[in-house]
Amino acid sequence: MTVSILLADDQDMVRTSMRIMIDVEPGLEVIGEAADGHQAVELAARLRPDVVVMDIQMPTMNGVEATRRITGLPDPPAVLALTTFDLDEYLFGILRAGAAGFVLKHDPATTLLEGIRAVARGEGFVSPGPTLRLISRVTDDAPTPLPDTLTPRELDVLALLGEAMSNTQIARKLRIEESTVKTHVQSVLTKLEVRTRVQAALLAHRAGLPTGTDSAPRSGVPRPPAR
Repeated sequence: MTVSILLADDQDMVRTSMRIMIDVEPGLEVIGEAADGHQAVELAARLRPDVVVMDIQMPTMNGVEATRRITGLPDPPAVLALTTFDLDEYLFGILRAGAAGFVLKHDPATTLLEGIRAVARGEGFVSPGPTLRLISRVTDDAPTPLPDTLTPRELDVLALLGEAMSNTQIARKLRIEESTVKTHVQSVLTKLEVRTRVQAALLAHRAGLPTGTDSAPRSGVPRPPAR
């Protein structure tokens, strides 16, 4: 199945470069371009792409507000944010707005392509560079309690989301079907009242949920305090 993509960036050369790079990739197709946030919202609603690659800094409406509006559409596309600036206020802002992940403009081209494919699959993606700093920042914040409605298996899944694992990796780790993982992930997002896997992963770290690489499931670990 071909992944349809909308590019939103105020620089013509950047959009052209991305289109050329993406269109030669099997299974990826650019179906539209927007030069500002207003155009991005309008085209996302009209063209209904699978993925929107969204520049954070754009005129008339920035990428954060455009992302907030796009992710509020019925059956919204996944938004992969694109930014020049590796700054916390930009990165946290776009993630809170509902972006499924982000890449930096100076990342290798392969990182952008990997990010597009990941968010199209319903998974989160965070540029490797800022990941450790983001995790460090959220774990330095005051702990955030998790809802007590999360089941032990959902806690297992949430802990592995905190390790940035894909559905396939989670299924292999917990020795369950990938379709079952998808069901658990959706339930976790609903109970946490977040839109994306990345937001859930950040909450997992902020709650102090145990993570690690051991093969045992986390069902037996103490539950973080309920909110």
